[in-house]
Amino acid sequence: MSIVLPLAEPTRPARTEARRGHDGERLATRLRHQVGRAIADFGMIEEGDKVMVCLSGGKDSYTLLDILLQLQKKAPVKFELVAVNLDQKQPDFPEHVLPAYLESIGVPYKILEQDTYSVVTRVVPEGKTMCSLCSRLRRGALYTYAEEQGFTKIALGHHRDDLVATFFLNLFFHAKLSGMPPKLLSDDGKHVVIRPLAYVREDDIVDYAAIKGFPIIPCNLCGSQENLQRKQVKRMMDAWERETPGRIETISRALGDIRPSQLSDPKLFDFLGLGQAGGVPAADAPVWLDEAPADTNQAQAG
Repeated sequence: MSIVLPLAEPTRPARTEARRGHDGERLATRLRHQVGRAIADFGMIEEGDKVMVCLSGGKDSYTLLDILLQLQKKAPVKFELVAVNLDQKQPDFPEHVLPAYLESIGVPYKILEQDTYSVVTRVVPEGKTMCSLCSRLRRGALYTYAEEQGFTKIALGHHRDDLVATFFLNLFFHAKLSGMPPKLLSDDGKHVVIRPLAYVREDDIVDYAAIKGFPIIPCNLCGSQENLQRKQVKRMMDAWERETPGRIETISRALGDIRPSQLSDPKLFDFLGLGQAGGVPAADAPVWLDEAPADTNQAQAG
């Protein structure tokens, strides 16, 4: 008599690995959809583009490159991707990590070398944040290389939360309603900068980077303190998301639904002409005050 043994139950690790693979593919599908939608909405990548993907070694830029490579295979247009990293000669920077990773996935790449670290540490007082100056020097080096090599687009790894945080930084600390656009023309008019992760949540990037096992390089090798204003905004956003999940997504959508007539900028909306036949040129508008008060807060208090 033959005995039929029941199939062995999968071990817990096997189940966990299978679930992780399923969740990873679902997440990848969502990221491809969000990145593809951002590219389409803002015309980020066009036929024949040569795209420089700026790779820092952080979770955001790894995810950006990975998703763009996936989209490149099925995109309706042909475009080229080249990963570019700037080695800024920070202490203990693991210079072998990025070349090894990029060679393992067969991506064309270039490692630029420029000792901006020495410049920043010489100029910025000890203990102060170096991020602003470091960013400007890095941007200059990357723009120069992009122009030399004929890149038509420069792709950066800023995500949805970065765009929202920048809006609040400008609002709270610079009294401006401005942010970090998904696509922009550089000040010199020579470079088109794109942010294909503009619709992607940071939490999803964290999960995706963990699933993919990207060889993350820490961003604090210089020993600089993170910008305190940005940390304040990040804590505020985290608290909002805990208390009211989905609020950051709502704010992100609001940044794409601007209504000048509901704000207070006469340069963007013709308030003078509102309700008047033909309007009144700003230069001909009557003067209601002889002079502005020296201190606005003091004038309001009085």
